[in-house]
Amino acid sequence: MDTRDEIIDTATDDGDMAVLVTSPAEAGDWPAVLLFIDAPGIRPATHEFAAKLAAEGYVVVTPDLHHRHGRLLNASETAPPDGQTTQEMVWGWITSMTDAQIQHDGDRALRAAGVSDDAPIVTIGFCLGARAAYRRLTDDDRVVAAAGWHPSFLADDGPDSPHLTAPTLTKPLYLAIGDADEVQSIAMHRRFLDAVEPLDHVTVEIYEGADHGFTWPSAPTYHEAAATGAWEATTKMFSAALT
Repeated sequence: MDTRDEIIDTATDDGDMAVLVTSPAEAGDWPAVLLFIDAPGIRPATHEFAAKLAAEGYVVVTPDLHHRHGRLLNASETAPPDGQTTQEMVWGWITSMTDAQIQHDGDRALRAAGVSDDAPIVTIGFCLGARAAYRRLTDDDRVVAAAGWHPSFLADDGPDSPHLTAPTLTKPLYLAIGDADEVQSIAMHRRFLDAVEPLDHVTVEIYEGADHGFTWPSAPTYHEAAATGAWEATTKMFSAALT
C-alpha cells in the first residue's frame, strides 16, 4: 500500500512541537498508532518504519519528544554543543523529559493529527518510548494494545516505576528484548518481567544475539531475526486488538 507523510506543528505547554503523521495514500478511516521514538530522535529510520506500519493500514502519529531543545533534533544530524559528545547530548535530551511531559506530547500529537478522542488506538515505543507506550496503555482508555521494542526504564527505584503497576495490567502488551542488549539488559528489566510473567495477555520475547536498537536496518546493531519476529508479533497483536 502506498503511503504519504507530512510534518505538522502543534502547540504544547512547552512550546511548538513537530508531529510526523504517516498514513496510507488512499483516503479511509484508518486506525491510529501512537509511536514513541527512541533516544536518537526522528530520523530517516523513523520515517521508514512509520511508512512500513502505515502500509498495513494505519495512521502513524509520531510526536517529536525532543522539541524542548529544538525542532526535529536527531543524533545523526545534530552537532553536540562544545564540550559534549553526541552521547552526552542525547542523554541530556532523555533526562530532561518527564513521563507526564511525554504523555502530554502524545495527547497534543493525536489531537493535531485529527484522531478522535473516542477512537480505539494502539501504541508502540522503542527504547525510552517503550516506557511511554506502557504508560499510555495503562493511563489511556482508548489504547487497546501496546508494544515495546528493546525497551528501557521499565523498572527503577522511583515510586511510579512501571514494574509496580505491571501486575494489574489488563490489556495486551508485547515486549521484544535482545539477550545481548548492552544498554538495557534483561537483568535491568527483571522486576518488570517477573511482575508480568503470570499474565497471559503479556508476551515477552527474548531474541538470542540481539542488541539494543535491533530494529533499524541502517544501525550497526540491526538484527534481522529480532526485527522480523517483533514486527510479525506486533502487527498481529494490533490487528487482533482493533478487530
